[in-house]
Amino acid sequence: MDETFLPLSRPAIDDHDITEVVKVLKSGWITTGAKSADLEQLVCEMTGAKHAVALCSATAGMHLTLLALGIGPGDEVITPSLTWVSTVNMITLVGATPVFVDVNPNTLMLDVLQVTSLVTEKTKAIIPVHFAGAPADLETIYQLAKQHDIAVIEDSAHAWGTEYKGKPIGSSGTSLFSLHAIKNVTSAEGGIFVTDDAALAEKVRRLKFHGLAVDAFDRQTHGRKPQAEVIEPGFKYNLPDMCAVLALGQLSRIEKINDSRRSLSKHYLNGLKDVPGITPLSEVNYDHRHAWHLMIVKVDAEITHINRDQLIEALKLRNIGAGIHFRPVHQQKYYRENTVSDAELANTERVGSQICSLPLFPDMTFNDIDRVIQTLKQIVSEHEK
Repeated sequence: MDETFLPLSRPAIDDHDITEVVKVLKSGWITTGAKSADLEQLVCEMTGAKHAVALCSATAGMHLTLLALGIGPGDEVITPSLTWVSTVNMITLVGATPVFVDVNPNTLMLDVLQVTSLVTEKTKAIIPVHFAGAPADLETIYQLAKQHDIAVIEDSAHAWGTEYKGKPIGSSGTSLFSLHAIKNVTSAEGGIFVTDDAALAEKVRRLKFHGLAVDAFDRQTHGRKPQAEVIEPGFKYNLPDMCAVLALGQLSRIEKINDSRRSLSKHYLNGLKDVPGITPLSEVNYDHRHAWHLMIVKVDAEITHINRDQLIEALKLRNIGAGIHFRPVHQQKYYRENTVSDAELANTERVGSQICSLPLFPDMTFNDIDRVIQTLKQIVSEHEK
């Protein structure tokens, strides 16, 4: 057995990134400042977004977006249950009701046809999730939203470098990108809100920093008064420069990072063809560019004779990390006990018990992937009846 632990993920931080963080630490200005502003500008340039706001997390961005759109008690927001729980938490915490929609079992993206049946006069937003680096079918979603005059908030946490029909995710509409440590681009913790709606961007920017008309960096560099007025009560959701500079370095080389992920993923897909009962997600059938944020497989216990949770434990015993993206939200304790939904979530529940994320990060080698493939074959072989 290889004694070296192979993690699920490892951030693509290089010596240049580390040097730039040290420069920030020595500069005397480590909170939100020039680097955060530079990051916002670079995101706009690379995605085509008109406005970008750097935040301490994508979760913070979801909170502010819902508030800025005026979503609250009595409103409904449609989103998949197969997503990270932060989205549903924010819907719930602003007083709105999450309405869960089922997913395509092969792509894990929301079922647009089912969304149509879930729209009511209370529906105020749809939150599609771009999953594992692939884009949701935005054209159909936006057509539906326009028809019913409801907002679309794209969960783009997995979508750094993803394209849909020739355009980068974030180039239009409203998107939320994550800068968490596992993402293709990271600032350790952080997120980016992007939109083509100037009024929405202004409100999110104000709400991120106590509801002040300007933030601390603006006051210093533009000579404004030290005490700006509170326009409305806000939060402390800004991104410090010492975090922003990490993301700046990686975003500047996102093509190289994602090309490595694509090459590694192709090698994975070729090797997984020979592992019975372990099936990768299908690629979507419309024009797109995949960012390969995650390598997700489905474990068919009827074939492998070992379920997903047992497989993860078996990999761990062989020094290989694995994960779950994600456990369905409606199956978690709070939402089991407090959410009433008539939606049919058969696909979500089935794949929610099957999906397993395998190690994938730019510094991996083909030998690392071969090790994972061979280990999967051994585990499945050991459980053959």
